[in-house]
Amino acid sequence: MLEVSRMEKTIYIRMRHRVHVKPGESIYLKDIAQFISNETIYKQLRMLPIHQVSPTEGNIIIIDVMRVIQLIARLEPSYEVQAVGPPQTIVEVIFKKREAAMPFFILVWILLFLGAALAIMNFHEDVSMQAVQQRIYTIITGEVEKKPLLFQIPYSVGLGLGMILFFNHIFKKRINEEPSPLEVEMFNYQQSLDQYVIMHENRESVKQLDDH
Repeated sequence: MLEVSRMEKTIYIRMRHRVHVKPGESIYLKDIAQFISNETIYKQLRMLPIHQVSPTEGNIIIIDVMRVIQLIARLEPSYEVQAVGPPQTIVEVIFKKREAAMPFFILVWILLFLGAALAIMNFHEDVSMQAVQQRIYTIITGEVEKKPLLFQIPYSVGLGLGMILFFNHIFKKRINEEPSPLEVEMFNYQQSLDQYVIMHENRESVKQLDDH
C-alpha cells in the first residue's frame, strides 16, 4: 500500500528536445514536456504556465528541467517529481519570413546549377575522364573516336540517376525511408548546434566562481 501511495504522489516528466513557438506566445508544460501523473492534477499540470515569450529574448530560449520542477513543486508541494530524458528544452521562436522574390530565386538556382556543373566538369578534367572513355571505346571497337557518345551519353544519364539515389529524393518525394548521407550530416550538424546553444544560452550550464 505504501508503494502504491508513493506512485500516486509521483510525477514523471520528460522534456521535449525542441519546440517551435510564435512571438508573444505563452508556453505551458504540455508544450515542452510529456508527463505522467494521477488524474487529480493532470489537467492542472497541462496548463501550468512555464514561460512567456518576449520580443527581446531573441529566437532561442532554453528551459531547464530544474526550473520546471520548481514550478511544479510550487503548484503541488506534496508530490515528488522525477525527470527522465533530456534536461533542457530548446524553444525556437519562429518569426514570419518574407517569401523569396522570383528573380532572386532564379538567380540562386542559376548560381547553384552553374557551380555544380563546373565542379563536375573540373573533376572529370582532373581524372582525364574523356581520355579514359576514348581509350575504352578504342579497345572495344578498334576505332579512334574523339567523342565516344556510346559511353558519354549512358554515363551522363547514370550520373544523374546516381545523384538521385544518393540524395534519396526526386524533388520533394522520398524514394525510400532510409536517410540520405546529406540528411545524416545535417542531423549531426543540428545535434552539435543544439549542444552549443544549450551550453551558451543556458545560464545554469556555466558558472564562474570568484577566486576570493
